[in-house]
Amino acid sequence: MIRNKVLTIILVFTSVLCFGQKERTEIEDKYKWNLTDIYPSNESWEQAKVEFISKLDIVKDFKGTVTESANQLLKVLEYFSGIDKEGRKLYVYASLNSASDTRDMKYAGMVKELQQIFNNFMTDASYVDPEILESKWELIQDYINNEPKLKPYEKGLIDLFRKKEHTLSNQEERIIALSKMITGNSYSIYYTFSNAEMPSSKVTLSNGKEIELGYAEYSKYRASANRSDRELVFESFWGNYQKYQASLGEMLYGNVKADWYQAKVRNYESSLEASLFPKSIPADVYHALIENVNKNLPAFHRYLKIKKRMMGLDTLKYLDLYAPAVKGVDLEYTYEEAKEIILKALDPLGEDYIKIVDKAFNERWIDVYPSKGKRSGAFSNGAFYDGHPYILLNYNDMYEDVSTTVHELGHTMQSYLTNKNQPYPTSKYKIFVAEVASTLNEVLLFNYLKETITDEDIKLSLLMNRLDEFKGSLFRQTQFAEFELRIHEAVEQGIPLTGEKLSEMYTEIVNKFYGHELGVCKVDDYINMEWAFIPHFYYNFYVYQYSTSFIASNTLAAGIMNQKENALENYLSFLSAGDSDDPIELLKSAGVNLTDPEAFSAAIKLMNSIMDEIEALLDSKGI
Repeated sequence: MIRNKVLTIILVFTSVLCFGQKERTEIEDKYKWNLTDIYPSNESWEQAKVEFISKLDIVKDFKGTVTESANQLLKVLEYFSGIDKEGRKLYVYASLNSASDTRDMKYAGMVKELQQIFNNFMTDASYVDPEILESKWELIQDYINNEPKLKPYEKGLIDLFRKKEHTLSNQEERIIALSKMITGNSYSIYYTFSNAEMPSSKVTLSNGKEIELGYAEYSKYRASANRSDRELVFESFWGNYQKYQASLGEMLYGNVKADWYQAKVRNYESSLEASLFPKSIPADVYHALIENVNKNLPAFHRYLKIKKRMMGLDTLKYLDLYAPAVKGVDLEYTYEEAKEIILKALDPLGEDYIKIVDKAFNERWIDVYPSKGKRSGAFSNGAFYDGHPYILLNYNDMYEDVSTTVHELGHTMQSYLTNKNQPYPTSKYKIFVAEVASTLNEVLLFNYLKETITDEDIKLSLLMNRLDEFKGSLFRQTQFAEFELRIHEAVEQGIPLTGEKLSEMYTEIVNKFYGHELGVCKVDDYINMEWAFIPHFYYNFYVYQYSTSFIASNTLAAGIMNQKENALENYLSFLSAGDSDDPIELLKSAGVNLTDPEAFSAAIKLMNSIMDEIEALLDSKGI
């Protein structure tokens, strides 16, 4: 429990540098997050860090005494809980400042310093789990029954005893803890290279404008209505990645080998089992997802054919997938317009929910616009338990940005409600359930706009955006999940992974998903480097959870929108539940069973109904 709970900072970022148009100082403060809510200054952070460090040696005093009494066990667990909370607060401040401008090495240094402090502490604390596991569960349960203050720690202790056969001796755990000083290097190198050192290519668009293709520019211009511009952007962006194929391959190979090392040393049969078992997720859920999605690729190919029909193309290419499907219709919204739309769209979740979202908008929880050096993509960080979550955006006035904003607000609301309703030991909900709240918000946004938009062309564009979510969250993420499984299985079989081999494996999967050989969608050769663009492949089987969450959120949203009895109350309870139960059980309580194929079938049925609606509109318009 201690090994996996203490100072486990989970920050989900995308990781390609954004070359924004503005310097950060040119953006109004109301559009930048206020990190003084965490610490008023760098000086106060330094003081808090010194106080934090002064408490770390106390961990050595508990050795040999952890389970000698209920009171002693409580004392140990409260100490670790306090250290974890303080450490996360320090880390949030440093990492969010670093994300604001990755060029500022001061904050990057603060992050690295904390990581080293945490690693050293984890080494000193490595005896705790084995010492607890030397006791019989009956003794621990008796302690819990007789000391009410131990109750918040019961779930974590149960999880620890589940993993008993994968927990080693004190000395072996210490060695594993020390190994973390090097096993995380692959991601650190990848992060530094892709964010700070990898040169960007430059292109001149059809309007004569020269742009530097950072992540924000690629995201924007890959959706250009001008196909020649899209071709130029795709070829240049991925051609640039091709230059570094060998180095990027070594980075990912090193990370996959580290996963396999951790799995073998803890007596797991595979890297997948090592990742899922500690989170109480059956491996069957992962395999069933890949199997079900592959069986339903004809539905995905139907979507691609509709895209081709709407765009009036002879041949649909991979580079067309982000472009607007309806000519002359670009769904664009300013940030202020997005805020108004989002508040109305989320109204079915109730007045209390809306009030908190309004606070996030107006009390500077959100860093809105891209700027030079700012971390790209979007994320929500809810690790500041005694305060409030933070959101990073790179808002570009596109519909996709509205959807991203409502998505991240879903994460923020789950973090906020969990932190307010759970004791700290059960406040860190599992990643498996994290994407449910975010994707449910996207469903509500779509439903609101669908009911309020009357123009047929705009409605077609909106319906296609909804299908794009099926593409992005269900099919694309499962495509990634299959690739991630394949590369881990290759290493487990002793097959070395080079950049060239990774590209070969990725090409095989992406061609299958997009029907390249069937003539559904042409995948150009340079897409073989897309694997190097996905930071989530360094997160040890993360991406499949986007797909499972997407399936769950569509089921739950349908219950809320149809005013099914207790649907809203059950959902809000789920958002507030944190880690108080296993993720599969929490979702069952909310109203969806991911071990039942019916949930997946319902998602495909919904997708087909949207495509039916689109095709009817196209037929009526003679397209």
